[in-house]
Amino acid sequence: MSLPVKRIQAGQVQVSVLENQSKEGKKFFSFTFQKRYTTEEGKWESTNTLMLNDLPKASLALQKAYEFAVLKDPKTGEKEQSVKEEEE
Repeated sequence: MSLPVKRIQAGQVQVSVLENQSKEGKKFFSFTFQKRYTTEEGKWESTNTLMLNDLPKASLALQKAYEFAVLKDPKTGEKEQSVKEEEE
């Protein structure tokens, strides 16, 4: 699997955008998400199970990942960087 080209975090929910390449050389994106939390012992863990109050955060992070993958600035043809996100 590829390394993330972008990570978007909303609260404890994080979406990673991965850039891949097909056998024919065409680039495409895939996406993963996880929720980070600490155990009672203070150890960091991750899960892909969300609680009700995580859904708006997951929705926002996924929307921003979608925007990163498909929106381009009409003047430059480059992808827009209009939201605060972590670049890899």
